[in-house]
Amino acid sequence: METIISPLCHADESDWRRLWTGYLEFYETGVSEEVYQTTFARLCDPDHLRQNGLIARQEGRAVGLVHYIFHPHNWRVEDVCYLQDLYADPGARGTGVGRKLIEAVYDAADANGTPSVYWMTQDFNETARRLYDRIATLTPFIKYQR
Repeated sequence: METIISPLCHADESDWRRLWTGYLEFYETGVSEEVYQTTFARLCDPDHLRQNGLIARQEGRAVGLVHYIFHPHNWRVEDVCYLQDLYADPGARGTGVGRKLIEAVYDAADANGTPSVYWMTQDFNETARRLYDRIATLTPFIKYQR
C-alpha cells in the first residue's frame, strides 16, 4: 500500500486533530483547546520554520502524523531536530507508515543541514521500539523533568 507523506496544511485540521488525539490518548494525556489551536497554527505557518508537521495518507485517508522541531544545541554549530510526536492509526500499523514518517523527518533534517535527529519513547512501547531499534541508535540517557 502506497503511503504519501506531505506537510500539514490548513485543510488537514480535522484529520490532524483525530490523529493527534489518538496519540495523546495512547500516552494517557490531553491538551486544552487553546493548545490544539495554537499547535496546529504553528505547524501550518510557513513563517514558523522551527516547528513542523507532516501527515501520512494511504488511499487518500490520513493514517499518521509526525511533529518535529529544529532547535539550537550548545555542543554543535548547526541545529538539531527533535522528533516530538509520531503516531500511526492502529489500522495502519505494520504497513510502514511509521518508518516513512521518520525517514521524512530525516530528509527534512538533511535538507536543513541538521545532522542529528532524536526522540524519546516510553520504555514499555515495545512495538514502536522494534522499529526505532532498526532505524536509529538507542542512547543511554534518562529523562528527568520538573
